Amino acid sequence: MTVAPPRPKSLPLTALRAFEAAARLGGFAAAAEELHVSSGAISAHIKTIESELGAALFERSARGVRLTPLGQRALPHFAEAFDGLGEAVQRLRTDAAPGVVHISALPAIAQFWLSPRLPALRAAAPEIQISITALEHPPNLKRVPYDLCLFHSETGGETVAQDALLPVCAPALADRMRHPGDMAEMPCLTDTGWPDDWRTWIRAALPDAGFTPRGPLFSLYSLAVEETINGAGILMGHTALVSSHLASGKLVAPFDMPVPLSSSLRMWSLRPASAKSPAGRVAGWLRSMGADHP
Repeated sequence: MTVAPPRPKSLPLTALRAFEAAARLGGFAAAAEELHVSSGAISAHIKTIESELGAALFERSARGVRLTPLGQRALPHFAEAFDGLGEAVQRLRTDAAPGVVHISALPAIAQFWLSPRLPALRAAAPEIQISITALEHPPNLKRVPYDLCLFHSETGGETVAQDALLPVCAPALADRMRHPGDMAEMPCLTDTGWPDDWRTWIRAALPDAGFTPRGPLFSLYSLAVEETINGAGILMGHTALVSSHLASGKLVAPFDMPVPLSSSLRMWSLRPASAKSPAGRVAGWLRSMGADHP
């Protein structure tokens, strides 16, 4: 007679993913945001695991949660396992949809640098579909299936466009300025994503200027650029992003005093793509167009 004893019950994969995210990110709320569920769902999943194990993975208090020694020992193994699973899923998606290239990019880079170059890319390779997701921070490529990333950074990947800081404004506003010191009397627009741009430029270009820029703040670079075009004030422009507006004359640089940045527009991927693959072809195209105007 065949013996078929019941197998030990396995822990639910969804619950294990919730534990790994909460442990790695240091809280249920952060895990919920990453996994697009509620904090209550994360808590319920972890309680399921703890009930099955008969041991606590987190210490709970009014100030939040903290891993128990058991949870601390388990985290590296689960992080490695889910990293491996993410890489396998990405490879599977790439093999299943070879004509689609997924790109994640900083919103400003997506709008001002990448988007103007897409028509030429589509014309050169109409069989390749380009999908773009704008993100404020670089994603963990072991967890999300992006083929290419485009972000401002000092390290990682390869530089596809150098960048520098340069005050820019509408032509009518530039006509009112004769000396860099005149900017002290003008509204100075600031993008909150780059709050130190003005300070960096002044320290390098006008160390003895003695003025503090004052003006409105914008949480989107695109809004700051649009308002600058509308004549709202002077923006500390990133040359890699506003070059097309400078070329068209919508914006002008009243003083030709660019300050090179240590960071640049960089492109990277989880693993090197074959030059003949869709992702490799797109990467090569963007690399070749990095220094050119669209």
